Amino acid sequence: MKPNRRKFVTSILATSPVYLAPTLLFAKHESYTRREMDKKMQKKDSLAGMSRSDLPTPCLLLDLNRFEANIEKMAGHSRSNSIDLRPHAKTHKCVEIAQRQIKAGARGICAATIAEAEVMSRAGIPGILITSEMVGKPKIKRLIAIAKNSPDMMVAVDHPDNVRELQEAAEAARLRLNLMLDLDVGSNRTGTQPGEPALKLAQEIQKAKSLQLKGISAYAGHSSHVVGFEARKASSKEAMGKALETRDLLRKNGFELAILSGGSTGTYNIDSSIEGISELQVGSYVFMDVDYRRIGGQSGDVYEDFAPSLTVLTTVIHRSGNKAVLDGGIKAIATDRKFGPEPRDLTGVTYSFAGDEHGRLLLENPSREVKLGDRLELIIPHCDPNVNLYDRIYGLRGEKVETVWSVMDRAGAPAYF
Repeated sequence: MKPNRRKFVTSILATSPVYLAPTLLFAKHESYTRREMDKKMQKKDSLAGMSRSDLPTPCLLLDLNRFEANIEKMAGHSRSNSIDLRPHAKTHKCVEIAQRQIKAGARGICAATIAEAEVMSRAGIPGILITSEMVGKPKIKRLIAIAKNSPDMMVAVDHPDNVRELQEAAEAARLRLNLMLDLDVGSNRTGTQPGEPALKLAQEIQKAKSLQLKGISAYAGHSSHVVGFEARKASSKEAMGKALETRDLLRKNGFELAILSGGSTGTYNIDSSIEGISELQVGSYVFMDVDYRRIGGQSGDVYEDFAPSLTVLTTVIHRSGNKAVLDGGIKAIATDRKFGPEPRDLTGVTYSFAGDEHGRLLLENPSREVKLGDRLELIIPHCDPNVNLYDRIYGLRGEKVETVWSVMDRAGAPAYF
């Protein structure tokens, strides 16, 4: 007769210095470690029965109903205004989200880094535009490899020296690189200056036999977070006016440019009404954050065009007086803004960072009781860098965990709670 494995293991443990009761060892999980989550995700129907309460904290949650509504609302706006979307993957860094944006009608995806572009290219995402300059042999070598797999890829350029090194690499690889002229329209970051400097750079590109100029990339980042709709509208129209004037100058000099790319989540309903802008590089609309909600919308002081779908799930690990301490601190929530996160579905409290692993809630006039062990969702201050702190996003439909998506293909890396 075969031995009873359960009885055998229990008998061994019972004689050990540290004894674990059978009810603890063999009980159904109420929560999972990261290692256990990795193993479950490798099995068929691995998420069956898994709920929000099973997840380790802190972790990144995505409300799928809100997320899908955001995707459809921006896609609908694009269709009704006859303007293309090339959403920015720097926000989510996630293939599954990019696929859903493409399925909803986006013509491609923007990427801010060579690593983001590599992830999207490997997944077969079309129409990749790398919006940062790829300077130096290490990055250009990787760029050429992407171009071989994704021949419709485009990359921003703003300096003649970079044009020359891109030409040399493309010629050596016997392929043609598609370029976008990066234009500084007021952000004072990258980009050539509008007008004659841009024309001279375009002429340098024209001389390069292995390069093709496709259009202008004119992201007005300084306009995207201007507080107040009318002030933001004025800022964006001034910035994009420079891009339109430069495009007209290039056309007068024989350049047929099909693309003028710009726009942001903050200016999507402003730039789509400016004749001549062909596509929007919107990003944060899929998630939203405190930063965007503070800029105000067309009809109010809070920007509510898109719903906050992304949150960090935390646990109350200390409770005393008018204070609650969460297990979500600097390592869980990006700190590149002067303000912190805001609890979802809880008002009358103020969050402050209390160290690497801790966040402090001042319970001034809480809208409901906050108890030890409660799980609270925090709307993050700035979605892009916050996503970068995690390797996975848990997609929820109500309380049910419906899917788990990898950030930058990092899910499965050996880092466990």
